[in-house]
Amino acid sequence: MMNNKRKRSFFERLTGSVSLPADNDSYTGVAIEVDEAESGGDEATGQLAVDVYQTPSEIILQAMVAGVKPDTLDIEISREMVTVSGARQKYDEIAQDDYFFQELYWGSFSRTILLPVEIEAEEAEAIEKNGLLTIRLPKINKEKRKALKVKSV
Repeated sequence: MMNNKRKRSFFERLTGSVSLPADNDSYTGVAIEVDEAESGGDEATGQLAVDVYQTPSEIILQAMVAGVKPDTLDIEISREMVTVSGARQKYDEIAQDDYFFQELYWGSFSRTILLPVEIEAEEAEAIEKNGLLTIRLPKINKEKRKALKVKSV
C-alpha cells in the first residue's frame, strides 16, 4: 500500500486534486491520506480519483468504483458540490509477507468536488456499469426565463 504522508498544497486541498508520484507506474487511482480530524488518527481514508468534464447542458463526473456495491455508495449533491463516498471490502486475509505487490486500495474512500457551475441537484442521476460510476449533473439554465402573469386580487 502506498504511504502518502506528504502535506497537500493549498491548490490540492482547494481543488481536491492529487499530485502523481514521479514513478507513476505505481499510482493506483486512489490517493491515501490520513485525515486525523475525521478518522481519529488511526485510519487512512482514500481519495477517489475522478474525471469531471462538461457538455453544453451537463457536468459529467466519472469514477472507477470496481469492487463496491452500487447500493453502498453514498452520493450527496448540492447546487455547487458533489461528494462520493464508500468503501471497498477485502474478503481474503492474506499475510503481509505473502505479497509480491500490493497496489490495490481497500477501505473507505471519499471525494468532494466543487463544481464550476451550479447544477439542478434534483435532476441529477447516477449510473454504475462495469465498475464505472457516471454522475450526470444538469446545469442550471440561467438564460431560461418564465413570464409571470399578474393576478388581480
